[in-house]
Amino acid sequence: MKKQKIKFIIFYSICFLFILFFLFSNISLAGLFDSEPELVKKLNDAFEDIEGWLLTLATPAAAVAVGVGVFMKKFSFGDEERIRVAKKLIRGSLFSYGFILAINLILSAIKSLID
Repeated sequence: MKKQKIKFIIFYSICFLFILFFLFSNISLAGLFDSEPELVKKLNDAFEDIEGWLLTLATPAAAVAVGVGVFMKKFSFGDEERIRVAKKLIRGSLFSYGFILAINLILSAIKSLID
């Protein structure tokens, strides 16, 4: 039983080292190229396009959601359930819009990992 466990550990350690060798060798070879690889260039352009579309679509959607929440709260006429739903709608839409605005930071982090 102990012999099998040792073989198991040795086998998976060798596999892990083999995988790490190929991962780090690719990273070191990527620095030898003078220009940016075509795939990286396409990914960067795609990320920028996605970011632009998200900001274009999210700004009016967040404004409408906040407006609906404000009107729902204003015209709830003391109904606590509708006030709670309106607050949740406003909070959720502002949080989502803030996350979409932070996508620029996330995409730049991904770009730095790719480059």
